[in-house]
Formats: sequence, C-alpha cells, structure tokens
Amino acid sequence: MTDHPTSFERPQPGVDPTDPGGALLRSPVSSPAPGVEAPPALPVQARSGDPAPDAAPVLQGSNSRTGTAGNHKDKGMNPAGTGPEHSQPATAEPDPHRPRPVSESVPVQPGGADDRTQSGDERRTGQGLPPGRPTPMRRDGDRLRFVGAATRRIARGIDLDEIVMGLCRATVPTFSDAILVYLRDPLPVGDERPTGPLVLRLRRSDRIPQQERDLEDGILPVPVPENPSDLDGLGTELCEVQPGSALAEVLRGVRPVFTDTPAAHAALPELLGEGCEFAVPSGRRAILAPLRGRRRVIGAALFLRRPDRIPFDPDDLLVAAQLATHSALGIDKAVLYGREAYIADELQRTMLPETLPRPTGVRLASRYLPAAETARVGGDWYDAIPLPGSRVALVVGDVMGHSMTSAAIMGQLRTTAQTLAGLDLPPQEVLHHLDEQAQRLGTDRMATCLYAVYDPVSHRITIANAGHPPPVLLHLGGRAEVLRVPPGAPIGVGGVDFEAVELDAPAGATLLLYTDGLVESRLRDVWTGIEQLREKLAATAQLTGPDHPPPLEALCDEVLDMLGPGDRDDDIALLAARFDGIAPSDVAYWFLEPEDAAPGRARRLARRALSRWGMEDLTDSVELLVSEVVTNAVRYATRPVTLRLLRTDVLRCEVGDDVPQLPRLRQARATDEGGRGLYLVNRLARRWGATRLSTGKVVWFELNRG
Repeated sequence: MTDHPTSFERPQPGVDPTDPGGALLRSPVSSPAPGVEAPPALPVQARSGDPAPDAAPVLQGSNSRTGTAGNHKDKGMNPAGTGPEHSQPATAEPDPHRPRPVSESVPVQPGGADDRTQSGDERRTGQGLPPGRPTPMRRDGDRLRFVGAATRRIARGIDLDEIVMGLCRATVPTFSDAILVYLRDPLPVGDERPTGPLVLRLRRSDRIPQQERDLEDGILPVPVPENPSDLDGLGTELCEVQPGSALAEVLRGVRPVFTDTPAAHAALPELLGEGCEFAVPSGRRAILAPLRGRRRVIGAALFLRRPDRIPFDPDDLLVAAQLATHSALGIDKAVLYGREAYIADELQRTMLPETLPRPTGVRLASRYLPAAETARVGGDWYDAIPLPGSRVALVVGDVMGHSMTSAAIMGQLRTTAQTLAGLDLPPQEVLHHLDEQAQRLGTDRMATCLYAVYDPVSHRITIANAGHPPPVLLHLGGRAEVLRVPPGAPIGVGGVDFEAVELDAPAGATLLLYTDGLVESRLRDVWTGIEQLREKLAATAQLTGPDHPPPLEALCDEVLDMLGPGDRDDDIALLAARFDGIAPSDVAYWFLEPEDAAPGRARRLARRALSRWGMEDLTDSVELLVSEVVTNAVRYATRPVTLRLLRTDVLRCEVGDDVPQLPRLRQARATDEGGRGLYLVNRLARRWGATRLSTGKVVWFELNRG
C-alpha cells in the first residue's frame, strides 16, 4: 500500500513519493534539464589539504545505518578519515556527570568555539561547538534516526500523561532546549463535537535544567550571551483562542511555522501572555507546531532553542511536523482509551454490588480482581441478598470469558438471581430459572453459579451448585473443610436438574465462596488450587488462635496473596461470610390459630418475651403494632399464623400467613372503619416491610432498643 503524504508533506522533486522517509527527511534535488547529463549522485571526494568548495554539495542518498552516502567504494578513497561533510563524524564518549545525556543520534564534537563565531562549514558540520553540546542534525540520516527514536518513545505511552511526557523527553535537549505543550480543555473524545470556546491549557513543559546549562562537561561554565532569553518563565496556564485571531489562523493552518513569521509572531502574545513573547529567542529558534488529531486541532507545541545554539533550519519544520502528528494521534487514542476505561469502571460498579448489606447474624466481605488492568470488568460476580426471616442468600457466579459481552451477560444473570431471590424460591429452583434465562440469551451463554441460603436462627445453610468450584468452610478451631455439594451442570446447558444440600453452619465459622480464577491457572489444575486454598485458610486461622476467627478483611487479603506473579489468567470474585447466628435465647416463636382471640393472645405473648429480655420500655409500642399486624393476618388467613420476635441489635417482629397479597400503605378516610394499622406501623417502627413467600407472605417491623 502506498503511503500518501499528509497536508504538510509535499513530495520534493527528485524524491520517490512511495518512500515513506524520502518525502520528509531528504533535501530537495533539482531535476536536470532535458538533454543535459545528470550530475553524479555523490561529489568527487576532496583530497586532504584541498580548499573546501564554495557551496556544500546536496546530499541525495544516505545510509541510515552508518550515516554515509551511497557508494561504498568511496570509503577507500579517504583512509585517513579526513573528508568532506558527508563522512560520519566520530562521537564523543558520554559524560557520566550529565543527568540527561544527548541522544546517540546526534553527534557530539570534542571541542570548538561558540556558534556565533562559526563559519558556514562549521555550522553545517557542527565542528567548533562547545564540548558536550548537541550538534545540529546536519544529515538526513541524523533526522531519520531521531524521528524514529522519538516516535517510538511517544508510541510507548498509553495514557495522556505518558504520551505528552514522551514528546517532551524525546525532544529536550536533542531537538530543542525547551518545549511547551498546550492541549485543548476539555479534550473532545472521538466524534464528539466540542462546545464552547477553544481553550488551551498548558499541559506540560520541559527544559534543560539550569545546572546543566551552567556546566560545560561538568566543569567549565558555558559562555552566556549578552541578552539571554529566560525560557523558564514562558507560558501561561490558560489561553482562550479568539475566533479570527492570529493564533486561530496558525492553528487552522496545521503546519509548523517559525515564530519569526508575521502570523506566528502575532500569535505568541495570545498563546504565552502579554510580554512573554519577548522572552522567545529571536530568529529561527522557535517553532510553533499545531497538534491536529483525527478530526480537529487539539493543541499546540512550542519548540525553543536558546540564542547560544544553532537556529532551526527548514528541514526541522518537517521533524516538528512528524513529532506533532504522532503526538496528536497518540493523544486522540489515549483519550478514547480513557473513555473506554471509564465506561468499563462504570459497568463494573453497576454490575457488582457497590456495598454489601448487613443482615442479622452474618458478617460479609468481598473482593473482585479483573483479569487484567486493560479489561476492568469481566464475567465473574458475587452478591448477598437479604431474605425474609433474617436469612441471607449468598451468590457467586462466573460467565464464560472476561470481555464486555461476558460482563453484560453477567449483569442480566445477576438481576435475574436477585428477582428470584425476592420470591424466596429454594436454591435449586433459582438455578433452574437461571438456566432457562441463559438459554434465552443465546446458545453459547454458559456460566457456573453457586447459590446458598443461610438461616441464622436454625444455624443451617442450604446450597445448590451449577458446575461451580465447591465452597470452603473454615471452622472456629482452625480446621478448613471443602464442603461436599453436588457439582451439577453449568447454567445454559438446559434439561438438567439441580440438587440442594442442607448443612450445619456453626457460629464462628467462615464460608468462602470464590470463582475458578482463584484456584485454577496455567500452572495448576483446579483441585490442586482448592487444596492450596484450604491449606492457606487453615494456616491463617492458626495465627489468631483456636478461640478467635481471623478478621474477614484480612482473611480475604491473605487468600489473594496465594496468587504468585503470572499466576492469574481469569477474573476473581471472592465472597466471605462469617456466621454469628442468633442464639436460641434471643428468639421467641409461636403459632396462632386464625381466630378472633389471636390478637389478644399475641399481645400477651409479646409482653412476656419483652419482660424476660428486660425490654419493658418497648411493651406499649410492641403490643400496639403486633395487635394491628396480627389482626390483618387473621382476617384473611386460612392456616395458622406465625409470630416471631428476634432480639439482636434491634427488636424485630415477624408475622407470617398463607395469603400472598402484600399489604399497601394508604391514607384512610375519616369515614373508614379500618385501614389505619399500617399507618401506625409506618409512624412508630424504625423500619417495616412485607415479603412474598412461596407459601404466603411475611410482614415485619423493627424497633430500636432503648
């Protein structure tokens, strides 16, 4: 494919336009007139001691590897190494005292005089410059090597700051003594159309340190010009580009320009601030290069050289154009990457729970690690869902893959699991409906899932598994146990029955749910990883002793520490649950027949329980609210009504019946005989609610303990 030159890359006569470097880095050569013999590609080498020609011959071709011109036979014509300016000069040894050495692409001469006293040949060859000083890039090969190294350094950056820093570090001090980079504020993203005026903000500036200017080879001071320009004081923080101004015209022109041109000279006060333009070195020692992205100008770069250094030449405009183009395109891509990373972060925060609930009788902690920093979210998820009766559902799942598509599928499955949990379905039924949902999403939507329901009153846990790694239970004494649960088939297979198992959940024990990214990698199989996880939990529990379980947050961190460098190939979701339970002495439970005497009996039972717990100050409120809720349940129930009081950090009352319709709060009219029970509950209770069960509903309320 042919490389087409951009708007500032006009092909020069005598240069092959298909050569990607020829149109940018080689000097123009006049084509011979018809019938006139073309001049030789290289001039005849001058002998040692001959006077130099009046005009330096034009270089038509160069060897990018050695910097010498085309014909290898010419090397033998000058064995002494003293030849014209086409020969490659020797480079000086790098000075270890200089913190920022000169790039190897720019030769450094061993000695000489100040540039202001140099002859024309010395300015072209760099002979006579002070020791340790960067010499001008007098050959196309020098510029080619510099542009190649600079663009590689710029391309290494991923985010905006890295790209701008790469531009600054690549150009100072090799190409310029100082650089100022202005970027649009705010930067447009992709095809977004900017709104408001064009405002440029100084994003970064870089310059040769003052101590490096004051030292020559680390010992002698550099000759200071009579009126040096203060490059350290240049630049203002913000610059608003007025429509039709000189700066707007320069930016619209896209091509880099010398600041001694009338348009650029008029644009400097607007860019740098009033008075700062006088600090810019005179002559062709400053280049203003617009930064144009894919669709619009996104900033500008100002390259500066001090008065004691050789001015820029016209070929340096092409170098500045290359640097500006690569930087602008890199900034465009960095902004797009930043937007994608922001979207991924927002997707992760939406798909995964921002905070975990605090249900009664259980403490929770979680961790999530994406597969890589470039893929901020994947298909793994976890969840904790409060259920009626102070129970809690613990869910962990893993969708195949760790892409944005997997994250979208994960979000739909997590939402479905929350809806099914709200219906208080058994764990195996929840997995069955998740399997149907996955099949509706597509034929290749596979996932594993483990769904568990913990009851702090009965100290039991019910678990159903769909192809997920088994959970690990860490007992209070420090023994870690891999629970034996039916493995089941993954979600999305279809036509498979799921089985649930009920196990003991003793107080003080810790249940660990995880995805396979924690225990499986290229270095180990899943069962080896599970055994290592069990051993890690047991070793961590030994640190706190047999009577004290390890803190949940620290336990999660210790579990993740078992992953070595390069030992993670997939997302990791981790959910830890510490079972505190509710002591039997803090629970009061009764069955009430659906009869007219049930509200009175409920008041008496509640009064006795509060007296036994030493909570007589809540007797009046509890009797009133219990009477209202039980009366409403008895009115419609056909089976015995349940009444349960739980004493935890709050007093919780639960009334269950076999009627699925949920009560609704409404404002009763003055002539209504009923409808005020829930209004009293809403006014007196700390919280209240109603949850539909598979066998009816539960109405509950909570009161603060005095």
